[in-house]
Amino acid sequence: MSMILAVAKNRLMNLRRDRAAFVLAFVLPVAFFSIFAGIFGGSGKASTRKVAVVVVDEDGSDGSRRFVAGLQAEAGLSVGLKPGEEKDPAGPLYTAASAEAAVKKGEVPIALIIPKGFGANPIAFGPAADRPKLSILADSADPIAPQVLAGLVQKVAMTSMPSALARSGLAEVEKWSGGLTPEQKARMESALGALEKETAPSAQTPVKPSGDGGLVAVAVRDVVGEKKKNPTVAFYAAGFGVMFLLFSATGAGGALIEEAESGTLDRILSTRVSMTRLLLGKLLYLTGIGVAQLTLMFTWGAVFFGVELASHIPGFLIMTIATAIASSAFGLLLASVCRSRMQLVALANLSILIMSALGGSMFPRFLMPEKMQKFGLITLNAWAIDGFQKIFWREEPLWSIWPQVLVLTGLGLLFFVVARRVARRWETS
Repeated sequence: MSMILAVAKNRLMNLRRDRAAFVLAFVLPVAFFSIFAGIFGGSGKASTRKVAVVVVDEDGSDGSRRFVAGLQAEAGLSVGLKPGEEKDPAGPLYTAASAEAAVKKGEVPIALIIPKGFGANPIAFGPAADRPKLSILADSADPIAPQVLAGLVQKVAMTSMPSALARSGLAEVEKWSGGLTPEQKARMESALGALEKETAPSAQTPVKPSGDGGLVAVAVRDVVGEKKKNPTVAFYAAGFGVMFLLFSATGAGGALIEEAESGTLDRILSTRVSMTRLLLGKLLYLTGIGVAQLTLMFTWGAVFFGVELASHIPGFLIMTIATAIASSAFGLLLASVCRSRMQLVALANLSILIMSALGGSMFPRFLMPEKMQKFGLITLNAWAIDGFQKIFWREEPLWSIWPQVLVLTGLGLLFFVVARRVARRWETS
């Protein structure tokens, strides 16, 4: 028994000295748990992510305004009526065209268009063609938002427009019963007027569901991915590509540590090759490998999964080069900071997996809480994925990716400068 305890104690002492194994065993699981608990658990309360929706009221009637007020009071929605209304509350309202443009640009995941005549006839008990249809303009990158909005539309119509619904039912009664007497109509109008006053929705008093929906006609149109062969693959190709590019660049950058341990680095530096030139040469090599890796991944996706690479080659090349530079410089930085291969493995796994989780490589950022979406912008994954999305998913012009390209190349320069400074220890050793 004493020998067994001695072996266990010896392994425990080794674990304490082996920082790489300690990080992989204890730090990385806790970090991942914290990230995904923040994504799925919110603030620890039983709450769901609000769906941001742009609402366009083309009807402008009392009924449609009550419906919009009900949408604003709904706890599951974050309703916008004007572009940039937080900065300019007096600005113009969204139109159907500007709302569709906002969805296409990714400014909002979904838009709702209320057509003319909806307030007077929100439901009908006959064919759907006889009544106005609400139009949901969706981005299929977020498949959840249209379903949530379609369900909440039914609920809000029932709770915010009870008098309009009652009038629709009354019209059916008159149609099939031969009509009501003037006295009956007067009593019904009086009751409906009182009902309108009692059920006016407000943002301070959220409405509550009161029955099953399904009577409001809704048409969903995908304005972003409707013409794409495989929108899911087009959306996720960049996320996995960036994550594995980081792992590859870090592993290849670890050759610096091997050269230092074997004495090869000293012999290289004793020649006319300076440390700056050596790092630049390695950066060029790693960038070339990174470009080849991303090209292979997207080509494979184009051949077997319908990724539309041929029509987006210029934007793909620009984003690929910028991403490869940033990832390669990051790999050199980690290799320069670490003292051994095991340290590099631990630090690379910890940093890359956390960056990938926060940056959207593992889980879409648009499904994360708003604070985590903003926090994810500290990672190069987020900037790279946003740039590839603009090219492949939203099909925006080349000039639109300048923020992503600028940030990625800036990060690459920063990583290289820090790596060069840290690498001075090999010149003086």
